[in-house]
Amino acid sequence: MLIRGRVWKYGDSINTDVMFPGKYTYTVTDPVEIARHALEDLDPAFAAGARPGDIVVGGQNWGCGSSREQAAACLKYLGIGAVVANSFARIYYRNAINLGLPAITCPEAVAALQHGEMAEIDLERRMIRSAAGEFTFPPLSPTVLAIIEAGGLIPMLCRKLGTQVPEGYSKWSEGGG
Repeated sequence: MLIRGRVWKYGDSINTDVMFPGKYTYTVTDPVEIARHALEDLDPAFAAGARPGDIVVGGQNWGCGSSREQAAACLKYLGIGAVVANSFARIYYRNAINLGLPAITCPEAVAALQHGEMAEIDLERRMIRSAAGEFTFPPLSPTVLAIIEAGGLIPMLCRKLGTQVPEGYSKWSEGGG
């Protein structure tokens, strides 16, 4: 699976409250509207400027704070291809994977990637490519890869069980709404 897009680079300890503001947690449920609020307290231009396939890059402890699933969902619904960081908060990492949003730990790439540049991620080859070079990252487990390739945990389980993905879910599991 190849992911290509522009880099949106941020710093350390970006918490879920600035990824998706708490004031929307229980009032905004439509995926299009959720996407519009992605990172609005961190970078007000992000949601309007991001394009499907773009790559968010963060520092240490990306996704710290609450267990708010919308912090990963807003990026998925916007069509973000992956998040690359030095490290992830445990719950954010699991929420991202469950939604089919690749969360990749690669400190070397984080140090080298520049905001606004184009980059490519090859999940199978475990490689991030940019103008600064090529960077390998630790392998994702076969289960994690299966979840990502299916578009999330629910679609993967539905495939395994031979059942239909719930109405409306598949539209958002692919990203980009």
